[in-house]
Amino acid sequence: MNPVSRQTLKRMPHYLSYLKSLPNDRPAYISATVIAAELGLNQVQVRKDLAAVSGGGKPKVGYAVLSLIEDIEKYLGCGDTNSAVIVGAGSLGMALMSYEGFSDYGLNIVAAFDTNPQLTGKDAHGKTIFPMPKLDDLCERLGVHIGIIAVPAQSAQGVCDKLIKSGIRAIWNFAPVYLNVPQNVILQHENMAVSLSVLSKHLSELIHAGENH
Repeated sequence: MNPVSRQTLKRMPHYLSYLKSLPNDRPAYISATVIAAELGLNQVQVRKDLAAVSGGGKPKVGYAVLSLIEDIEKYLGCGDTNSAVIVGAGSLGMALMSYEGFSDYGLNIVAAFDTNPQLTGKDAHGKTIFPMPKLDDLCERLGVHIGIIAVPAQSAQGVCDKLIKSGIRAIWNFAPVYLNVPQNVILQHENMAVSLSVLSKHLSELIHAGENH
């Protein structure tokens, strides 16, 4: 398959979730037009997205649902298990560790790390919480390449630097701050404040549009 854009890649999990949510008595085939309508997307864009990861589309018929699910999962690497560690065992960290849906996308959080001595050594949702000095050794022994940051903003860059020194090649950052990483390290920000601002703005526009009618 040819490389896809970052925006296309971000839409793939939405397609996959929708397809997996269809009832067992669904039609065997589904069109890009139907998927676009259900997800509120442009049908031309959806058609291009699906064509980029699957060659199973048939004119006037669409895609075999099961085959399309397999193609998207294969493209996203859902069959490959990637081990990850999480730094920060507070409320957010605990919530992330408890989420079982990550396994559907090939992510396995193997351990957590925290500076709080009252937390270290404890078990959280089947994962042991280790003190930070253990980070290097564990990442090297288990061949971990993904690090998840769930610490306060002021601590995030320092944690990021420690993860990179421990061999981490991809960082998923939940701290509300942008991080500096080398070019050979993948960085994905999840800024909840930005998402909330966008949601609030769209809600405000919707309310004002309703008041003007």
